[in-house]
Amino acid sequence: RTCLRTKLAAIMGFGNLKSESGLQALNDSLADKSYILGYVPSQADVAVFNALEGPPPPQLNHALRWYNHIASYSADEKLAFPGVQKPLEEYGPAETPAESGATGGGADDDDDDDMDLFGSDDEEEDAEAQRIREERLQQYAEKKTKKPGPVAKSNIILDVKPWDDETDMAEVEKLVRAIEHDGLLWGASKLVPLAYGIKKLQISCVVEDDKVGTDFLEEAITAHEELIQSVDVAAFNKV
Repeated sequence: RTCLRTKLAAIMGFGNLKSESGLQALNDSLADKSYILGYVPSQADVAVFNALEGPPPPQLNHALRWYNHIASYSADEKLAFPGVQKPLEEYGPAETPAESGATGGGADDDDDDDMDLFGSDDEEEDAEAQRIREERLQQYAEKKTKKPGPVAKSNIILDVKPWDDETDMAEVEKLVRAIEHDGLLWGASKLVPLAYGIKKLQISCVVEDDKVGTDFLEEAITAHEELIQSVDVAAFNKV
């Protein structure tokens, strides 16, 4: 006889990042966040980045946006990211429901390791087993529909330009990071050469779209006009 069994398996990590399914899992994970862990680049990003053979395809826009951002940092800058690299399988979705295929009659060597989500596999189920099956199906469906949607956020990279090469860029960064607002979180930064010894501050931030806009950021930063000449939006991506 043949019966279809539905099982729940705990799957750690993204899987094989050289496969379409692994890249899709990475893209899904980055749909509502800018980095693998937390709100700033860390060694978790380096571990996953190094496991990829190259940039994800354009249709995986979240993964591609993250890849291009991490690729903009030099090897030395990546080494300076906080955290300690862990095995690749420790990053990614913590738990994913998986469907098993149809199994034929005969010995099943994996029965001891599988957890049957909906009870008995017997072809002839009594009324009580059927009731429990339907009840659990309904509970699972309700849990999925009640899951709240993610808050709309954006990852913004700003170029903050000084007046000349004598400007104290450490003080510039201090002033920028001192800007606080509900829905605003500052991230990684670096100095990028412009010309004639002048360097600009490139700094990233994650904002909640309905609370913080680029106009607010530009106005707040350029208020320090004695040190800052201008602010440009270098990149703007939904997360």
